[in-house]
Amino acid sequence: MNIGIVGMGLIGGSMAKALKTFTPNKIFGFDINSDVVSEAVSRNIIDRKLNKDNISQCHLIIIALYPQAAIDFVKDNAGLINKDAVVMDCCGVKRVVCDVLEPLAKDYGFTFIGAHPMAGLHMSGFAFSNENMFKNASLVLCPPENTALDKIYMLKGLFGDIGFTNIQMSTPQEHDRIIAFTSQLCHIASNAFVKNSTAMLHNGFSAGSYRDLTRVAKLNEGMWTELFLENQDYLLGELDEFISNLVKYSNALKAGDADLIRSLLKEGRERKEAIDGDNYRN
Repeated sequence: MNIGIVGMGLIGGSMAKALKTFTPNKIFGFDINSDVVSEAVSRNIIDRKLNKDNISQCHLIIIALYPQAAIDFVKDNAGLINKDAVVMDCCGVKRVVCDVLEPLAKDYGFTFIGAHPMAGLHMSGFAFSNENMFKNASLVLCPPENTALDKIYMLKGLFGDIGFTNIQMSTPQEHDRIIAFTSQLCHIASNAFVKNSTAMLHNGFSAGSYRDLTRVAKLNEGMWTELFLENQDYLLGELDEFISNLVKYSNALKAGDADLIRSLLKEGRERKEAIDGDNYRN
């Protein structure tokens, strides 16, 4: 089938490379940076540029843009999209996108399914994309009620072919609530941690724990600002709870209360073991 990809950055570029490498489909690609599209065509990563003349030929259109840009693109091109096509986004928040594009798709007759590939790097752009980005990754799908099962099965099969090993079904609300903790809070914590003045002196005194905790501090502030504000309610809840937990450690240290410190640490260890189950020793 013909697959259109809108946005050839880290995720969109990796989608193009993976689909071209591991499936027999034809890939049409578009990016605001025409040099990226030219490079992708010359390297046979995509078959041709996606444009208004051929978008109707696509059976699947993957929108790999920031949320508002994704909404704007689909709005601007809704009348050109084939009624048998599936359109899916790759945004890190779902409510703001699905609330607009689900009814729009219904009005125009095509299928929209919200999606979030749970993969990425702390770097951004086409230059860092690769065909193995999604190996053993999870993909969250948020199909509207009454979505035709053959459309969902098509996506499951296609994305299984490029490496996803867990296709998670969800709703936009559930997705945004959980992602506030598993992704967005982690980026805030990492970004805030490296602002401690001692971070500038870490070289020679740091190992795996520092490296793991600071990896996502190097982020795309434009994208993450948009994601944070579009998930403000859920993210604030997680952030306030995290701050409350940190204050408990601070108060225990100020009081020199060894029993309380030990208890807090034990609670955290046991929570991690309970989350990881039989695999926690690994």
